Amino acid sequence: MNKPAAYWVYVTCASEDEARHIAQAAVSQRLAACANIIPGMQSMYWWEGKVQQDHETVLIFKTLPEAYAKLERLIVDLHSYSVPCVLAFPVVEGNPPYLDWIRENVNLPSH
Repeated sequence: MNKPAAYWVYVTCASEDEARHIAQAAVSQRLAACANIIPGMQSMYWWEGKVQQDHETVLIFKTLPEAYAKLERLIVDLHSYSVPCVLAFPVVEGNPPYLDWIRENVNLPSH
């Protein structure tokens, strides 16, 4: 399989303020080119042996595969959940100028 052109990273947050805080840190540190904050999600899930229901905020990042590990660490460090949802989906194709924009706006970790 070809290396993904980018990653679409899905995160759920306890509040819009938490999502904004994490987004600000990630974009400021150039670990992601963009963050989308989508409030008003309702979640239902198993936790501690029973079904839970909560209002959450969705946070979506656009980043590069090479920056994902640092982005994930930042999210986990700043997140209020003990087990935050952080899922990376490979972007295999997209609008070439937009993919170029992501590459131009994410600083790659030093090797």
